[in-house]
Order: sequence, then structure tokens, then C-alpha cells
Amino acid sequence: MFDVAVIGAGIAGLTAAQQLQQAGYSVVVLEKSRGVGGRVATRRLYGKSADHGLRYLEPNGEILQRFVKVLCDRHILQTWNDRFYSPESKIPHYVAPEGMSAIAKFLATGLEIKLNQRVRAINVTDNKYWRLDFEAKVDDIPEAVKAKAAIVAIPAPQALMLLEPLAESILPTGFVDKLRAIEFDPCLAVMAGYPAQAELNLDWNSVVFADNSDIAWIGLDSSKRRNAEFPVFVMHSSAAFAQNYLDAEDLNAAARHLLATATAELNLSWLDAPAWYQIHRWRYAFPSQFWQSSYLDAEISLPLICCGDWCGGNLVESALNSGMAAASQINRYIRDVPLPGIRFLDIF
Repeated sequence: MFDVAVIGAGIAGLTAAQQLQQAGYSVVVLEKSRGVGGRVATRRLYGKSADHGLRYLEPNGEILQRFVKVLCDRHILQTWNDRFYSPESKIPHYVAPEGMSAIAKFLATGLEIKLNQRVRAINVTDNKYWRLDFEAKVDDIPEAVKAKAAIVAIPAPQALMLLEPLAESILPTGFVDKLRAIEFDPCLAVMAGYPAQAELNLDWNSVVFADNSDIAWIGLDSSKRRNAEFPVFVMHSSAAFAQNYLDAEDLNAAARHLLATATAELNLSWLDAPAWYQIHRWRYAFPSQFWQSSYLDAEISLPLICCGDWCGGNLVESALNSGMAAASQINRYIRDVPLPGIRFLDIF
């Protein structure tokens, strides 16, 4: 039995878990993937790293600025040089030489996290606790955890699939309707590697394509790495282009199209002939219709709160704020003890 179960090991979920654990609560984090971070993701391909989710951190508010400073002090982050072609702001961009997933791994320090555990159902036990059943079974019986409170820190459409069966019987219909109103844009990410002798001679590390309907961004991902020997690029599609391939089984045609489009846009003939490439589909990449507050509370006697970057905005800053706010509300329901707040970063 745990005080709090957190579904989702992204930035919001890990932040909420750290807040509560540091205040003395017993907390478990449940994550369907094999690693933490959600869209703060890095993939190893052919011995190389590629950040196929979050491109970089761009600190605006106080919490993210503090977070970035802590990560820089620990040599997890560094500034990415300012060779950018885009209409974006001039706020410094920060990247992780070991991959952006290092940010989430840092936040996960000291937490009890169950990886590769997809929660397939959530119910209330007879003695009024949350029971979270996993897809995995032992002797035909679903593995499960029980908790006094639950934080659902995953994209709203995924939260809806999990919580909709509880509508009316346990959860208010208004709460479920609010979840249903949240929308996300998809994105396709192409990672491509090139021979060491590729003629780069580039005067940019990142390009935003503001006027192209298919491709949104390209980054020289290998420029984030220390002593990179081979060029690696990451390309992100537009939401409209990704929408066309939302349920496609084979994404190879989409990958080839994005490579060809980037080649034409940048006038780099060799860009269309990588030594290897891979494509990843982010079904819930960027919140397009988000909840206006920093968390969504079911407001029932058995605490359940949803949070994520879709609460209050659509950025990493929103995820941090949302995780902290969700933890604060859960704390008010259970013990109402002092929480560390932004000081939770100081223990690392």
C-alpha cells in the first residue's frame, strides 16, 4: 500500500513524485515504457544518440530557470550555440550532451519506479483505496498496486481512456468531459545518420520551417554531443503532415518524404541519402487545446488528480508547474504537511 501512485514518468509525474516523497509520503511511479521521460526522449541508434522528442530547453519562468541552473551545475545541460535560423526568441537554448533523457533520469533519482508496467484499469477497492491493475499478469491474476491517492500524469487522451469507465459511478461526468476537451497535435520525428566524410559546411544547427506544410524543424543533433564523429540529424514534421499518418502501419514513405523535403528546402543534395534512418510517431506531441489551470481535480473523496504539460500551457515549464501544483493539492487532501516547493531540486 502506497500513499500516492503516480501514473506516468514524464516531467510532471516525476516532479509530483519528488515533491511528495521528499515530504515523507510513500510514492510509486508507474510507467508503461522501458525508460523515464515521456517526450523528453533520447534513442540510441547505431551507437549514436538522437533526441527525437524535446529539442532543447528554453527557460522562461522562474522554476525552469532554476531547474536549468541546477542541471548546468551538474554538467547535465549546456548551452547549444546560437547558430539558429528561425523566428524564435533569443533566449539561450540548453541541451544535454548525453541526451535529453538525462533530464528525466535526474528527476527520477531516488524514486520507486515500475517500468514496463502499463496500467490497464483503475478501480476503487472495498476499503476505499485506489487499485491500479497492470496489463502484466502472474498466474492469470493482474499485477496491481494500491494507493490512498492517484496522480495521472499522462496525456489527457490517454488519461481519458483509463478513467472514462469510472464516469458516473465514481468520477463526475463534468470531470471526464473536461478531459475529453483536451486535444493534442501529432508529430513524426525522423532520425538520420550520415558518413563521417559528409560535406557539412553548415552555418546552422537548427532550422524552423515556418512556411512549409510538411516539415516543421530540423536540427543537427550531433552538434549537441561531445566529440561527435558522425553527423546525425533529427527532423520534425508538421502536425498536419503527421495527421495523415496517424494510423499508418508503415511510416517509411513519410520518412522518405520528410528527408526529400528537407533536402529541397536546404539545398543539400546528400541529405536525402543517409547511411541509416528511423522514424518515430508521437501521437500526443504538443497540446493544442489545453486545460487552463495547472491541474485537473476529480474533486471526490478519494483523491485523484490529472496533470501534465497540457495543464496551463504546452511546454516543459507547464509540466514542472503542473507536477508541483498536483502534489500540493494531493498533500492538502491527505496530511497537509510542508512541501519542499522549488527547493526540491536542492537535494540532488
